[in-house]
Amino acid sequence: MTMGAIDWAIVIGLLLVLTVTSIRTNRYARSVSGFLAANRCAGRYLITMAYGMAQLGVISLVWFWQQNYDVGFTSIWWGFMEGPALILIALTGWVVYRFRQTRAMTMAQFFEIRYSRNFRVFAGLVAFASGIINYGIFPAVASRFFIHLCGLPEVVSIVGLEIQTFPLLMALLLGTALVFVFLGGQIAVMVTDFIQGAFGNIVFILVIVYLLWTFGWGQISDAMLQAPEGKSMVDPFDLGKEENFNIWYWVISVIVLFYGMLGWQGTSGYNASALNAHEAKMANILNGWRFRVLMLIVLVLPICIRVLMNDEAYAEQAAAIQAAVDQQATPAMGAEIRTPVATGMLLPAGLLGLMCAAMLGAFISTNDTYLHAWGTIFVQDVILPFRKKPLSARAHLWLLRFSILGVAIFAFFFSLWYTPTQYIAMFLAITGAIFVGGAGSAIIGGLYWKRGTTAAAWTAMIAGMTLSGFGIIVKQIPVANYWSGSTVQVTDADGKRLAYEPVIAGETEEHSADGWPMLGDSGVRWSVTGTTSRPGDWSGWHSAPVDGAQVSLADSSGLVLGEYPVEASGSGTLVQHDGQAWTIQLREQPRGLVSPFLDLCDYVNRKITGQVMTFWAIVVAVVLYILVSLLGPRRIHDMDRLLHRGQYARDDDAAVEGQPRTWLERLGFDREFTKADRWITAITLAWPIFWTIVFVVGTIWRQQHDIPAETWAGWWKWWIYCTLGAAVIVVTWFTIGGAMDVRKLFRRLRSYESDARDDGRVVDHRNADEVDPRS
Repeated sequence: MTMGAIDWAIVIGLLLVLTVTSIRTNRYARSVSGFLAANRCAGRYLITMAYGMAQLGVISLVWFWQQNYDVGFTSIWWGFMEGPALILIALTGWVVYRFRQTRAMTMAQFFEIRYSRNFRVFAGLVAFASGIINYGIFPAVASRFFIHLCGLPEVVSIVGLEIQTFPLLMALLLGTALVFVFLGGQIAVMVTDFIQGAFGNIVFILVIVYLLWTFGWGQISDAMLQAPEGKSMVDPFDLGKEENFNIWYWVISVIVLFYGMLGWQGTSGYNASALNAHEAKMANILNGWRFRVLMLIVLVLPICIRVLMNDEAYAEQAAAIQAAVDQQATPAMGAEIRTPVATGMLLPAGLLGLMCAAMLGAFISTNDTYLHAWGTIFVQDVILPFRKKPLSARAHLWLLRFSILGVAIFAFFFSLWYTPTQYIAMFLAITGAIFVGGAGSAIIGGLYWKRGTTAAAWTAMIAGMTLSGFGIIVKQIPVANYWSGSTVQVTDADGKRLAYEPVIAGETEEHSADGWPMLGDSGVRWSVTGTTSRPGDWSGWHSAPVDGAQVSLADSSGLVLGEYPVEASGSGTLVQHDGQAWTIQLREQPRGLVSPFLDLCDYVNRKITGQVMTFWAIVVAVVLYILVSLLGPRRIHDMDRLLHRGQYARDDDAAVEGQPRTWLERLGFDREFTKADRWITAITLAWPIFWTIVFVVGTIWRQQHDIPAETWAGWWKWWIYCTLGAAVIVVTWFTIGGAMDVRKLFRRLRSYESDARDDGRVVDHRNADEVDPRS
C-alpha cells in the first residue's frame, strides 16, 4: 500500500520534534570543542543510544536485509563467534578507553600527538577520501528505499516542471541532515540521534510483533525449509554454496571487529564526546546490546519477506515484488529495493507511517553524523595543521560548516553517478578498508606499544590504502576489460551495450534461467549456455579462445525463449523478440605486456570479495608495522604524557591508577567501577557469555551428530522470542537512562567554560590547551 494521511502526519511530527530540539542546542555549540565533541559532556546511555542509531542508518539496515534474506538465521549462529571478542573489548575498554585519555577530538589529531604532523595530514586525507567515497552511496540507497517504501512516482511536477523524484528526494534528505548539523554540531547530532534511537527501537519492536503475529511460526518455518541444499536458511553448517556470506565471512568479521576498533572515522564525534574515559568504556560495554538484541528487526523483516516471496498464498504480492526487482538496472540494485517494496505491502496504515518515520530517523542519524565527521576531519586534520595562527572561534565554526556542505554536495553527485555492482556489505567493507586497513596498526600500536615508530605508521597506512584502493578500482571495472580470450557483447538496436562478459571455454551458466542477468530494462534474461572450443595448445592464454558460443534468452520468469549460435568471425548474430532486437557478437582479446597484471585484476574481481580484501590489507599492514618498528631507528614514546597519567594527569578526567589488586580488577572491573557499574557490566556480559557457550557446545555436537533442519527451525523459534523479550527490557532501560543523560548534558553545558585553545591544534606533541601559553 502507499502512504496515507495518518502515515505522513507521523513523519512530519517526528521532523518537527527533531527540528525544535536542534534549535535548542544551537546556543551550546558556539565553541569549537562544543561543535566537534559536545565539550566532552556526554554520559554513557546518551552515547549508547545515539551512537547505536548513528551506526544503524538506512544503508546499514538495507545491508543487513540483503544479507539475511540470503542466509536467514545462519548469520546469527556464526555471529556468536564474536562473543569472546566483544567480551574482551568491553571489559578492557580496548582502544576506546585509551583514546579518550588522549583528549584528541579526531583520530588524526592523536596521530600528530603520537607520531608527526605530516602523518596527521596524510592520515586525515586518507580518512577523508575513503570516508566520502564510502558515504557517497548513502543518499542513493536511502532515496531508492523511500521511493519504493512510500510508493512515490518516478517523476513529480513542480510549478509545471517535470523533475525526477530520485535526485529531488536525495536533495531533501541531505538538506534535512545538514540543517541539524549546522544548528548544533555534535550536540545536535547526539541529542537528535538519541530521540531517533528511542523512537526507532520502539517502532521496530511493534513491527516485529506485528509480523510474527501476521505470519505465525508455521509459515516462517516452512519458507525457511524450502531453501536448496548448500544455502540453508536455518542450518548454519549447510552454507557451502552461499557464495557471498559463508563461514569465512564471519571469521573475518571477528578479526575486523578487534583490529578495527575506532578505526572507522564516520562516527568520530562520538569517540571524543564522553565525559571521561570510564564513561566511554561503559558506553562501549552497553553498546553491545545493540548487536545482540536491538538488531532483531534486520532478521525478522527479511525472513517474513522470504515467506511472502515463497508462500503460494501470497503469489500476487510476490509477483509484484519480483517485477519491481527485475526492473532495476543491476541485481545488486534489485536486492536493495526488495525490502521497501515488500514492507509497503506488509504493513497497515499507521504502522507504515511509524516505520517510515523510524527509517527517516535512521537516515538522518547516520547522515548528520557522517556529514559532521567527514567535514570536520577535512578542516581539523588537513587544513588546520598548516595554519601558524589559530582561527577565531567564529571563523573556525563557519569553515567547518562550509566543509560539511561540501561533503553533502559530493555525496549528492556521487550517488547520481554510482551504479551498484555488488552487495552493499562488500562495498562498505572495501571502501572502509582504505583507512582502517592501515590505520588499525597505527592506532593500536600507538596506544599500546611505546616502541611503535612514525616510519612504521607511514608504512602500514600506505600499504593498507594501496591494497584497498586497488580492490575498489578493480571491482568497478567490468571483468571483460581484463579478459585475455573470448568475450561476448550484446547491444540493442541503437548500438548501446547491454552486456559485456568473458566466455570461458568449457564453462557455461550453472544457474537456472530465472537467475540469469537481465538485458537492461528489456525484461529479457540472457546467458552463454554452450561453447565451441578452438583446437590447439592454448596454455599460454589466460583462457582458450572459443570459435563459437551458444547464447540463450529467457523471459523474466525463467522461461527459455530461444538458443542462438554466435560465431567468432562476422558482424554478429541479430536476435529479435517481441518487437525488440539485439546484436550478439563474439570477440577475441589477445594477450599483451600487461596481461599478467590484468590476470591478477580478473582474479580479484571475480574471486575475492570486499571482505577478503579487507582481511589481506590488515595482515600486510600489521606485519609491516611490527617489522619497521623493530628493524628501523628505535624510539621510545612517553606513554604517561600521551595518556595523561602520573604527573600529566588532569583533574577533570583523571583515571584511578595502580596495579590490579583482585581477580575482578584483572578481568577489567577496575577501581573506577561503582557497585552499579559492576552489576550493569555483569548483566550485559552474561548475554554473550551464554550464547558463546551455546555456540561452542552446539558446534561440537554438530560435528558428532546430524541435526535435522526441522530441529534447527524449532531452535530459532525459541531464540527469536527470547531475544524479543530481552529487547523490550533493554529498550525501556536505555530510553530512561538516555533521557536522564540528556538532562545532565544540558546541565553540564550550561556551566561549562570552554577554552579557545581546545580547538584540535597540537603543539610539541601535546594538545594546545595543555601547553603553558607563556612557554
